[in-house]
Amino acid sequence: MITQKDLPITIETEAELDAWLARPYPELVSLMRQLEGDVIILGIAGKMGVSLGTLAINAVRESGVPRKIYGVSRFTDESAWQVLEAQGIVPLRCDLLDPVAVKALPRVPNVIFMAGRKFGTIGEEDLTWAMNVLVPAHVCEHFATSRIVAFSTGCVYPLVSREQGGSTEADAPDPVGEYAQSCLGRERMFGYFSRFHDLPVCLVRLNYALDLRYGVLHDLATRIWEDKPVDRTVGFFNAIWQGDANNQALLALGLCSSPPVVLNVTGPETVSVTEAAEALGTLLNKRVQFIGEPGDKAYLNDASHAHRLFGLPRVQMEHVLRWTADWVRRSGRSLDKPTHFEAADGRY
Repeated sequence: MITQKDLPITIETEAELDAWLARPYPELVSLMRQLEGDVIILGIAGKMGVSLGTLAINAVRESGVPRKIYGVSRFTDESAWQVLEAQGIVPLRCDLLDPVAVKALPRVPNVIFMAGRKFGTIGEEDLTWAMNVLVPAHVCEHFATSRIVAFSTGCVYPLVSREQGGSTEADAPDPVGEYAQSCLGRERMFGYFSRFHDLPVCLVRLNYALDLRYGVLHDLATRIWEDKPVDRTVGFFNAIWQGDANNQALLALGLCSSPPVVLNVTGPETVSVTEAAEALGTLLNKRVQFIGEPGDKAYLNDASHAHRLFGLPRVQMEHVLRWTADWVRRSGRSLDKPTHFEAADGRY
C-alpha cells in the first residue's frame, strides 16, 4: 500500500515517472488473482494506455496467476509497440474502424476500451462520430461474451457551478458540443449492446487524468514557466493522478453489469484555477499573469461513489503540484497534448 510518506519529493526521470504510474493497488492484485481469462486493452497507445497496460501486467505478476495482457492500437508511433513488448504485453496492430480487422482480434473475457477522438473535431466532425460511436459498435459485436470497461468523460454532464457541487452518476447527461455529444453516443452504443447481448459494461466518466507530461496542471505550469497568461474563463476543475485513475479503471472490471453501471473517476477536490496557478507560480518562482474573470461553470464530477468503493486516491493533489512544477522547471518532456480544459463551448 502506498502511503503519503512513501511518495518522493520529486520525480526526476521518465522511467521513475512511468514506474509510479504503474504501481498496482493491493486490491487490483487481488482482483487479478480472481479474474477469469486474459485482458485486452483497445486504444493502448494513447496518453493513458501504455501506463495502464504496464500497471495491468505488474498486477498480474504480483498476483502469481498467469494471464496475457494484449494491447491494441494502429501504432502510428512504433516506440509504443517496443515499450509494450519490453513490458511483456502482447501488442496487436488493428484499425478499430475496420470491422474485419476487429473480428480478427482474440476474443478474451476482459476488455478495457480506451479508443476515442477529441481534438481536431472541428472540421472533421464525421471522423469524431465514427471513432466515438461506430467503433464501440464494432467492439461490442465482437466481444459480445466479454465484460467491458469503457472510458468515457465527465464532459457528457452539463457545466455546473462550484456551489452546485459536482455531477453524480444519477444526473442526466446534457453534453455541450459535438465532441461531448459523440461521447454520449459512445455510451449509448455500449448501453444498447449491453442490453441486446446481456453484455456486462462499466462506463468510466473521467475528469481529468494528471501525468507530469500532460494534464491540467502541466498546462498551467507550462504557461506560467513560459511567461504566458493563464486563462481562467473556466475557473475550476477536478483531476486525479493518472496512476490512481488507471487502478480504478482496472478495478472497474469487477463492477461491470447489464445494463451498464456508470462510475465517475476523479479526485475529491474542486480545484480553483487561480489558486492552482498561484501555487505553481510560487514553486516556479514566477509571477502569474491571468486573462479572463474566473467563470462560475465547469465540468465538475462527484466521484464519492468511487471513493467509497476504492478509497481516496493514493496520490494527493499537493504532491502532483510539486512534482509538476519541478518537472516543468527542469524541462521534462511534454507530450504536447493540451487538455483545453478552459474550453466551455465544447469546441475542440
